[in-house]
Amino acid sequence: MAFVFLAGVKLLIQFYFWGMNRIEKLLELLQQMPDDNFLRHALALEYIKLGKDDDAKVLFESILKDSPEYVGSYYHLAKLLERINEKEKAIECYEKGMQQAKMVNDNHAFNELQAAYEDLVY
Repeated sequence: MAFVFLAGVKLLIQFYFWGMNRIEKLLELLQQMPDDNFLRHALALEYIKLGKDDDAKVLFESILKDSPEYVGSYYHLAKLLERINEKEKAIECYEKGMQQAKMVNDNHAFNELQAAYEDLVY
């Protein structure tokens, strides 16, 4: 798992320097590794930069359906839901993310999710 993550990081760094369109490169990599959460998450973030919230939302939801322990996607999906005025869904997403972060013992993710949740709710 760590090797796949490091390989993904290395590939992402490389295509920043290659000058290749990041979305095209991510899509190319996803053809080789369609279930790679790191690549799907990175693609969703690129879609957000372009204002393609629907595409990003589909990717984040797919990641969390397949791998609920991939806690980083909860934060970004919840922020997206906030932005498109789906407050109740954003609250649910933060709550699920905090629950998962506790389960995988990721205190950093838990704290970020909790802070964003509290900003939204209170």
